[in-house]
Amino acid sequence: MTILGRFSSRAAASQPAAPVPVEAAPQLVPSLLDNLANTPEPEPAGAQNLLLTNRMLDAKVRLHRKVIEEFNLSAMEKLPEEEVRRQVHALVSQFTRSERIALNGNELDDFVSEIIDEMTGLGPIEPLLKDPTINDILINGPECVFVERLGMLEATPVRFKDEPHLLRIVNKIVAAVGRRVDESHPLCDARLLDGSRVNVAIRPIAVDGPLVSIRKFSKKPFNLNKLIDIGAIRPPMAEVLAAAVKARVTLLISGGTGSGKTTMLNALSAFISEKERLVTIEDAAELQLQQPHVGRMETRPPNIEGKGEIRQRELVKNALRMRPDRIILGECRGEEAFDMLQAMNTGHEGSMATIHANAPREAISRLEQMIGMAGMPMTIASIRGQIASAVRMIVQLQRLSDGKRKVTSIAEITGMEGDILQMQEIYKYVRTGTAADGTVEGHFQATGVRPRFLADLVARGINIPGAYFDPAQAL
Repeated sequence: MTILGRFSSRAAASQPAAPVPVEAAPQLVPSLLDNLANTPEPEPAGAQNLLLTNRMLDAKVRLHRKVIEEFNLSAMEKLPEEEVRRQVHALVSQFTRSERIALNGNELDDFVSEIIDEMTGLGPIEPLLKDPTINDILINGPECVFVERLGMLEATPVRFKDEPHLLRIVNKIVAAVGRRVDESHPLCDARLLDGSRVNVAIRPIAVDGPLVSIRKFSKKPFNLNKLIDIGAIRPPMAEVLAAAVKARVTLLISGGTGSGKTTMLNALSAFISEKERLVTIEDAAELQLQQPHVGRMETRPPNIEGKGEIRQRELVKNALRMRPDRIILGECRGEEAFDMLQAMNTGHEGSMATIHANAPREAISRLEQMIGMAGMPMTIASIRGQIASAVRMIVQLQRLSDGKRKVTSIAEITGMEGDILQMQEIYKYVRTGTAADGTVEGHFQATGVRPRFLADLVARGINIPGAYFDPAQAL
């Protein structure tokens, strides 16, 4: 049986809360429904979808404010979703009559959903967050929202009433993770409760209104089998990577923005033994490791007085005192690279990190530059010696022009020859052309080089067939 064949998901199923009997449900809006009881009949509905008009956006915001003022929020938390929806539906029906807004049945249901999203979720973008085909949500001010669907950008009809409406949603996001964004701190990295990554820029940095970028994470983390199914990697390559992780081969995952580095890191983590203690270090906690023994840490920005900042370097140093078997660094981007290499060289083999680079050799150059940022008096030869003894593999990912993500190279660092760091490529993706519809054409290919760490795999009882490295064999 192969290593991939032994892989199984360890996601725990959550237990649903016991529903509250409908007849025992408290009245959420004791006064507002009564105040709106005697209202005129609505005007005839027009052909235009009123949910997208300024009048409806304004009505939604005003109704949301009334709901927050009048609802018994503590009682709402104890009710099942169906009962909350029933009472909100009754409120919205009365409100639309009082405002003389004509809605048909479907439009009324949509309006109820939007009000519930405003109350419990993130307003207009809540449906986008629930759409599994969307990878990124990009908000360029209150009236311009784009999404990335299946690797390609497209505009959406979603919009906010005005800038304060968008800022209210932004503040709800950042406050949930103890961050803040205002004029004195107009930039912020945060995350949603499901681990999705959020970046916010507001005025005066953002000239035309708040800029919000949300990188969604799948509710079901990708594993290597799923990456094989979508064509990001071939089975022999996946077998080699899985075996390397299992055998505690230290590796870096390199790639550009949006190339799938974190997804690959999550997938590879499935092959770490459950008996090992992992410590993760990130700017915003987004890794979805599947082991039971994981200690998660994230950096902290400075407070309003400019004090209290905790950077990744301090967390790496602290992690060494926490008895980790492996340290997982979400993204290596600064002077913490020096401390990470020290950890990899002192009994924490099998540690992993991601790094921004367009090629394996470029990843090594960037790592050298980041070690130099630590300010240590080291020669370039000693820096490269540290890298050669610490890092064994580099997995290169790339997002192609058609939006698909591929593992374009798997390379092994073999040591030093003089002052030059030696590297050999094991697998590569060969691009052969572009189809008429823009789809990138190409194939994966072994280079014929057998990695040196195969001896370590054999010592641990893991045997990789020699045919996996034959360039004449189709992957």
